[in-house]
Amino acid sequence: MNRTFIICKPDAVERGLVGEILTRFERRDLKVVAAELRTIDRETASKHYAEHEGKPFYEDLVTFIGRSPALCAVIEGPTDTWQIVRTMMGATNPAESDPGTIRGDFGLEMSENLIHGSDSAESAAREIAIFFPGL
Repeated sequence: MNRTFIICKPDAVERGLVGEILTRFERRDLKVVAAELRTIDRETASKHYAEHEGKPFYEDLVTFIGRSPALCAVIEGPTDTWQIVRTMMGATNPAESDPGTIRGDFGLEMSENLIHGSDSAESAAREIAIFFPGL
């Protein structure tokens, strides 16, 4: 089995969409193998968003992800699970996301787009190690 990492961001938790989001993955026969509701501290957010450090939107990312609890989870499935999850998420900008995707159905704006998903197998391994080091 193959694993990837997701974060149901603070806006998803605040809007009560975590159950719907996880249900979509489970209906696709993907398994939630680890999950934790937590407020992401600045140090962890900085590690997670390290590739964006120095970009104009970096500070907003770090502030947003830590503003209130988020659900961090590891999803398991077949080869390229990360790609399946990314397709289910939809485009980063909800206005450009297809209906039937998480962001297409529930997203309201680009800065609060409900969910993060690893963008490669390598990113998934790095992010899982940050958030679930014992896994």
